[in-house]
Amino acid sequence: MKHIFKFLILSTLILVGCKTQKTTQSTTVYDAKSGATKIVNTVHYPQEKHLKNVRQLTFGGDNAEAYFSFDDTKIVFQITDKEKGLECDQIFTMDINQDLKDGKLPQLISTGVGRTTCSYFLPGNQSIVYSSTHLGNHACPHVPNKEDYGGKYIWPIYDTYDIFTADLNGKQLKQLTYEPGYDAEPTVSPKGDKIVFTSTRSGDLELYTMNIDGTDVKQITFDLGYDGGAFFSPDGSKLVFRASRPKTPEEIKEYKDLLAQGLVQPTNMEIYVCNADGSDLKQITNLGNANWAPFFHPSGQKIIFSSNHKSHRSFNLFMINLDGTGLEQITYDSVFDAFPMFSFDGKKLIFSSNRNNNGTRDTNLFIADWVD
Repeated sequence: MKHIFKFLILSTLILVGCKTQKTTQSTTVYDAKSGATKIVNTVHYPQEKHLKNVRQLTFGGDNAEAYFSFDDTKIVFQITDKEKGLECDQIFTMDINQDLKDGKLPQLISTGVGRTTCSYFLPGNQSIVYSSTHLGNHACPHVPNKEDYGGKYIWPIYDTYDIFTADLNGKQLKQLTYEPGYDAEPTVSPKGDKIVFTSTRSGDLELYTMNIDGTDVKQITFDLGYDGGAFFSPDGSKLVFRASRPKTPEEIKEYKDLLAQGLVQPTNMEIYVCNADGSDLKQITNLGNANWAPFFHPSGQKIIFSSNHKSHRSFNLFMINLDGTGLEQITYDSVFDAFPMFSFDGKKLIFSSNRNNNGTRDTNLFIADWVD
């Protein structure tokens, strides 16, 4: 999932300035009339009426996909920071009252080798589920050059990804998936009984559920296209996810050809909702461009998600009703906001953003009180 936002930063934004001390933070703003850029120091835009007491948790590198523990006291997330020896994403955890201003890394959960993604707490808050390529190779896997594909963004679907669990010290590693191909993007039901994940085991990128011990695997989506980034509703009865749906013969051929190479082009996606067993599938958005990183509002009646449908130059958070009405913009960043998650008590929102990064490509975590 995090590969998507790296593309968005690198391919759709104009970034200026050199990296300076990370205690001085700012955001690059593009002026469409003049074509110039300027730097604005802020962690909270005045239009963001649903956010209060916004606090920055990380200060440099790429920090993303932060998710709360079931008791809302901790988060688990991934970091890439070459200055700290993290060549590609690894999984870490820390208390929500902490921050990383001192430059120290928090508690490592993953093995420290390969590439990881999409971590989530398991019931009891003492263990983590996440995806990793470390069994395939200890090195970071190759990232394809988009110039080899006509400048289009191409995301590798590494067939060495499998799903694992580990305790809060990164010990007691247990493998949950063994099928050939991509198994990744796991999240856990608030009921504590199921994991949803994305897999290529059928020959396409589909959603599956399994018990938290890896048993009783069931395929729940079947349409051609990339189904991923799924999350359960607060009561565990529904799922929300992002999906691409190639329709024309040309789109279908391109999708299948890329998938045969272990690649996907996730730049045209919409938000879908279904029951936890895959029934009653409904498309929620029809906005065009990339609509992704969805999460249920605490009421279970709305979806918050990231989108660039208003501007190719920036991604912001939006919220929409389950029937597709009531679209509302939540954040007003000039660069990139994504990966929102509400705390289980519904009082806080955590998200990743390029705001306050001194015009660099750093992506940091921000937490805020949520105001309905």
